[in-house]
Amino acid sequence: MNETNEAGWERKVIEQLAFESLKEARRKRRWSIFFRALGFVYFGVLIFLLARGGSESTHIDGGGQHTALVQLEGVIGASSEVKAEETIEALQAAFEAKSAKGVVLRINSPGGSPVQAGMIYDEIRRLRAKYPDKPVYAVVEDVCASGGYYVAAAADKIYVDKASIVGSIGVRMDGFGFTGTMEKLGVERRSITAGENKAFLDPFSPQNPKHVEFAKGMLAEIHQQFIDVVRQGRGKRLKETPEMFSGLFWSGAKSIELGLADELGTLDSVARDVLKAEEVRDYTKRENVAERLAKRFGAGVSASVLQELDRFSVK
Repeated sequence: MNETNEAGWERKVIEQLAFESLKEARRKRRWSIFFRALGFVYFGVLIFLLARGGSESTHIDGGGQHTALVQLEGVIGASSEVKAEETIEALQAAFEAKSAKGVVLRINSPGGSPVQAGMIYDEIRRLRAKYPDKPVYAVVEDVCASGGYYVAAAADKIYVDKASIVGSIGVRMDGFGFTGTMEKLGVERRSITAGENKAFLDPFSPQNPKHVEFAKGMLAEIHQQFIDVVRQGRGKRLKETPEMFSGLFWSGAKSIELGLADELGTLDSVARDVLKAEEVRDYTKRENVAERLAKRFGAGVSASVLQELDRFSVK
């Protein structure tokens, strides 16, 4: 009798464990299906939005006269906040807008790529020639340095705040040298090249005086291009000093004294008092919804979905 009861008890425990195990497996399977579906929906929406393509601009042409705004916020570069391609597209739309009385470049940039800055500068000059009755003004807020000032020099006038940072007309090339550290660690550098200058400025090899001189010459050439652009843009307003093109920068108030800028002003004051068109419409190209999702949420959401899939998947 006792053996029968004991066997029945064991059977019930085994059955209960099997039942609970089956419930857990079903629960995991349901969560797995849910998160897989969520992942498919997310990526489906993302692909759909990306398929629509293109950056967004907040402006709508038409209506009354207005001030066309193009913003340069951040570092200038092909992969940075301010890209020549997008900025040029915005500038073209701003100049072509029939109801825009003028174009304002609002600049907050420490600089960046001289190539990208040069492309924007050249396009502004081209558009000024094509639309001679449509002025373009640069309005500096916090910083307009290096490549930022390169772009600003293309404007008819430059307006600053008295405490703005303006200038830094120079070119730089940065790098590191690890030869001392390698010696301490007992690491030997082995570099095999075809072409005697292929390992140009290799950070793991001692500096080659010939390479250093070549780099200095190249920087001097680009620096002179920068200087020529500033002289061309500012003309007789520029009061050159020995330090003007040394890479130093000045306050907005001092930049006016030096002829690097023209007057104190803001976006609103230029729109209201200079262009006589208080309404400001932003032509700046911005990331579309898909691009924002991809950058801000894409990596995080994808990681979360994959983590949950891994957690609930049935092995």
